[in-house]
Parts: sequence; C-alpha cells; structure tokens
Amino acid sequence: MKQFLSLFVALCSLSLFAQKQKQLDALAAEFTQKSLPLFKEVLSIPNDAFYPDWIEQNVQWSEKNFTQRGFKTERISTQAAPLLLASRSFPKAKKTVLVYLQMDGQPVDPSRWTQDDPYQPVVKKQNEEGQWEIIDWTALENYQDDWRIFARSASDAKGPVAMFLAAMNAMAKIGQTPNYNLKVILDFEEELGSPNLPKAVLDNREMLTADLLVIFDGPMHRLNKPTLSFGARGIATIQLTTYGPIVPQHSGHFGNYVPNPAFKLAKLLASMKDEQGKVLIPGYYDGIVLDQATKDILKATPHDEKQLQDLIQVGHFDRVGPNYQEAIQYPSLNVRGMQSGWINEKVRTIIPAWARAEIDVRLVKESNPERLLRLIKEHVENQGYLVLNREPTKEERLAHPKVATFTSKVSYQSFRTPLNSEIGLWLRKALKRGFGEEPIRVRMSGGSIPISPFVNTLELPAVAVPTVNRDNNQHSPNENLRLGNYRDGIKTILAILTEKL
Repeated sequence: MKQFLSLFVALCSLSLFAQKQKQLDALAAEFTQKSLPLFKEVLSIPNDAFYPDWIEQNVQWSEKNFTQRGFKTERISTQAAPLLLASRSFPKAKKTVLVYLQMDGQPVDPSRWTQDDPYQPVVKKQNEEGQWEIIDWTALENYQDDWRIFARSASDAKGPVAMFLAAMNAMAKIGQTPNYNLKVILDFEEELGSPNLPKAVLDNREMLTADLLVIFDGPMHRLNKPTLSFGARGIATIQLTTYGPIVPQHSGHFGNYVPNPAFKLAKLLASMKDEQGKVLIPGYYDGIVLDQATKDILKATPHDEKQLQDLIQVGHFDRVGPNYQEAIQYPSLNVRGMQSGWINEKVRTIIPAWARAEIDVRLVKESNPERLLRLIKEHVENQGYLVLNREPTKEERLAHPKVATFTSKVSYQSFRTPLNSEIGLWLRKALKRGFGEEPIRVRMSGGSIPISPFVNTLELPAVAVPTVNRDNNQHSPNENLRLGNYRDGIKTILAILTEKL
C-alpha cells in the first residue's frame, strides 16, 4: 500500500510539473508575439554611449516601460550617463533580488553591415546557399526558431531587456507575482567599461541593497541549452607603443639602417608567450590552484573542440589549460589591435615612426590586477626598454636605443559564486522546472561583466543567466538574436520570476 501511495504521489507531482511547464511554454509563445513590436521599437533607438543624446532617449524609454509595469524608477547620477534603478515591492516578500540589465551598445560601422541601418532591425532567414536574406517583418506572425533579428544590441543586450519586460507582462496576465521584491539596475555605459559604476554603487549602497544578484547578460553555452554562469573574468587594458624615427622615413634610403618600430613591437609581444599560448612572464599565473574536484567540474562542462575549430576555422587552440573551461580560469594576455604605418590602398614604402599595440588582460578572482600590469611593464623593461607613461623627449630618444610608452587601466575585477550557493540552487530549480532538464553550469565565463562593484561593495552573491545565441556576432557587424532564443529567454525569466525564494 505504501509503495502504491508513493507511486501515486510521484505521478501527481510529475503531472503537476508537466502542467506548469506547459503553462510557461504557452505564456512564452504568446508574449514573444506580443512583445516583438516593443523589441523593434527599442532596437530602433541608437545607443552608442559616446553620444549622450542617444543615451538619454534610451533612459527615457526605460523609465516609461518599467513605470508602465508597476516599477518606481529613479536615476542615479554619475559624471556621465546615469544609472536607472527600477524597484517594485510585492506582498509578503522577505527577500530582494537585484537584476542587472544593460542598455548601451558597441559603436557601429554601417559599411560592414548587410542592411541599410544597424539601428533599423530586420528579420532574416537563411536561404539554401546558407546566406542570410531579409524577409518582411510581418512574417514574424509565423516565425521559425532559426530566423533572426539583426540590429545593434539585439543580443548584447537589449534582447534580455525586452525579454524581462515581456515576462512581467505574462506575470500580470496570470495574476501572479514573485515572492520577493525586485530591484532592476540598468547600465547605460557597459560597453565603455562602466567607468562610473563603482562610485555610484558605493555612494548609493543603501538604495541598492539586496540579497541576491541575477545578471541577464551574455550568450548561452554552445549547445544552446539552459545555462548558468557563476562567474566572469574582469578586464584591464594596456596601450603599448614603440618608437622609430621621429617622422616616417623612406624605406629605400634607410632600410637596413634606421630601426623599424614595428619589428621592435613584434619581438616584444612575441617574448610574452610561448608556442602554446602560455604567458612566459614569471609569476603571471601565481595564486591560481585548481583542485581535482574543480578540474572534474570544468572537464564535465560540454565542449566540442572539433566543432568549434570548424566553426571559427583555426588549425589549433592554445593550451593554457587542457580544455576550454580550464583555460579560462587563468588570466589572459591578448593583443586586441595593432597599428604601424599604413596598409591596403594607403600603403607607403616607409619606415614607420611608431608601432602600437592595444592589449587586454582578462582577470580572475585570484589575481591582483595591479600586480599583473606591473609584471607586464617590468617584462618590457627587462627587454631593455626605457618605459614611460608618456611620449619620449628628444633627449630620451637619443639616450636610449629602446623606448616604449606604457599606459594601463583596470576597468573591473572578476567575480565568482560557489555552484552550490543559495542563489545557485534556486536558479537551478527554476530552470529545471522551466525546461525539464538540469541547466549547464559554468564555473566562470571568459567574458567580462562590470558587476564586481555589486559583489564586492554590496557583498552580493551573483549568477549570470545567459539567454542569447552564442553565434550572435556581438560587438561585430551583423549582430543578431535567434528568435527561438528570444522565446526561450522569456520562458527562462518567467521560470525565475515564478520560482519561490
């Protein structure tokens, strides 16, 4: 009899679970359609943070749309663009969840987009040749999951904003509210590194106080399955310049005689890494120890190396770690851009006057950012360079065969939350209820999110819930959001909003 009762209870639980999942599916499908005009509207507002007038339009749009959904909005002033805090309290709530959303986007080069205006969203589907072709917006009434909306910030990160607002509309329809209070912080300078965020958080810590932090940002795992990311690397940047003649010189008259700064820079950069991509600077990886249990978790995270090789068309990967997840647990050293002289149709037969590298360092929790920058600078000095934080004078050029300018900036630090923390278990339960399977858990993502001030100043446990497709071209021309991801993103947020805390 006891076995029969246990089986009956289990079957009832499964039936109730299936019913809730169907309700989430139906709501997500309904409010995908209903929210697409809103999504199109917000994508049509330019959002490059270098243009304050554009950002002001986005702030006003956010104030209007969060207020319409019962939130009280308040601007948090900074030296540049404000932050926007949207707050809403609910009956019997004992805890508060802070949600981070981003509204600004990377600059655009319209000439490299396959549409007239990156700020005028278009719908595209792939033809038989694999090319993306524009289709009429009205076709979205019967969209297919693999169709995509192309526009700047479609994925990074106005998509999650539209998903969140759609999920709030769905909650209103079924007359349900979270059992916790909500505070939503909207960042309008994320793509600039959120330079004013740390001070704003410090000055307004009482206003921003909460129990947990959920970040709706970033791409899902490459399998495009429900994903939780428990950390992100921080970021610091370096500008490194080497010098040749005071002005460019004729390469015929002076080749083999006047030193070329491009070769100096190339040798200098090459001295920093070995053939496997590991940083050779002594002490660079000090303090990072991965025990076997952690290594097992990292190894278990799904990753198809051959598929990724084929997708991005490279013959091999660096081996800082034995697998992708382990590799990104270490600080990186990346040349993100180089310049010297002229190329392509402007090429000239000259010895350049200078060569410059823009470098980024992705930070991990165990590494002190200032220490890493100091180690890199000392390495340049150990290669025989006089290292300055400005352009050299004539006297310095004449007195030293090798001169370099080195300037750096720490944007923000890394964060990482334990996988079995309260917020981790709560979010796992929500996504499992929504999708019927355990989410993929990522210990730390390789990208950077400027929320370390919330983690460090407010002492909040934080987890990122990515919703967009990984192949979205974020930061690049032809950024896009897959429509199946848009719908599932609404479902993801609905599952979290309806999960008791």
